[in-house]
Amino acid sequence: MLNILKIIPTQIIVYFISFFISLISGKLLIPVLRRLKFGQIQREEGPESHKIKQGTPTMGGIIFLLPVLLIGVFYSFYDIRILSLVLATMGFAFVGFLDDYLKIRKKNNEGLSPMQKMTGLLIVSGIFAWYAISYTEEARMLIIPFLGYYKPVIMPVVIAIPFIIFVLVAFTNAVNLTDGLDGLAGSVTTIVLLFFTLVTMLNSEWDYVRMFCALLAGGILGFLVYNLYPAKVFMGDTGSLAIGGALASTAILTGTPIFLGLAGIIFVAETLSVVIQVIHFKRTGKRVFLMAPLHHHYEHKGWSEIKVVIIFTIVTIFSSVLAFLLMR
Repeated sequence: MLNILKIIPTQIIVYFISFFISLISGKLLIPVLRRLKFGQIQREEGPESHKIKQGTPTMGGIIFLLPVLLIGVFYSFYDIRILSLVLATMGFAFVGFLDDYLKIRKKNNEGLSPMQKMTGLLIVSGIFAWYAISYTEEARMLIIPFLGYYKPVIMPVVIAIPFIIFVLVAFTNAVNLTDGLDGLAGSVTTIVLLFFTLVTMLNSEWDYVRMFCALLAGGILGFLVYNLYPAKVFMGDTGSLAIGGALASTAILTGTPIFLGLAGIIFVAETLSVVIQVIHFKRTGKRVFLMAPLHHHYEHKGWSEIKVVIIFTIVTIFSSVLAFLLMR
């Protein structure tokens, strides 16, 4: 048995440990969320088919964040750098938790005000940007498609800091917008984390990043057992902001924000659909999409939730493969 464990890469072991912790915590936590009446508040302007989801337990992001915290802190005794990713993830999760809690307390879909949420995201992003610039070389490094991993662009600090903050804030919101169907955000994220696992193999100095990707991916897989259609629990802003922050932080510490946008093309498309819809409607009074974000557009075209999730996940697989090829 010990000989077998020596052959298996540590990140695979961590992946499965994280999965089982997430699986067990979901089994224990979901009934507690139900008893506390921490139920989802559906938007009035959302699709009619989503009204039946009213009351489904939310804040489920805690399920996959628990192994990230436990294993991340444990692994930090071996490589303390992993704490930067763990703490960034938890910082964004805390902003999301406040938003979820206020929605539940007010019994409507208005948690933190846009200004309050943005302030929280900027504070966490600013702290991480300071750390990344001060203690890592990769934070100023930007790998460009076609030029590849061995010819990165080095940004001056005055550009790198606002760029890092922009990437963090943009991607936390992007994942938040994507989290609108059962299993969608989690499925897409799992593929993007696999992409980053391959990326981190290019540099042995990124072993701690690969370990973080493994434990987050394992935790999300355990969460998806309860979140795939029909969902027994939603991740809430607690989970979606945490995932967005985790992916963006991982990209920053590997110099790959551009490739995050390529691999996570679904997150980008979901965000752009909202931006385009708002701008076009304000100018013309007409809509480009039947409903934004993009996944709701396809729902209105008659696609089932399961079909949207499957298609969007397949698109992510192809975009991740393309992103990796462009990096090489």
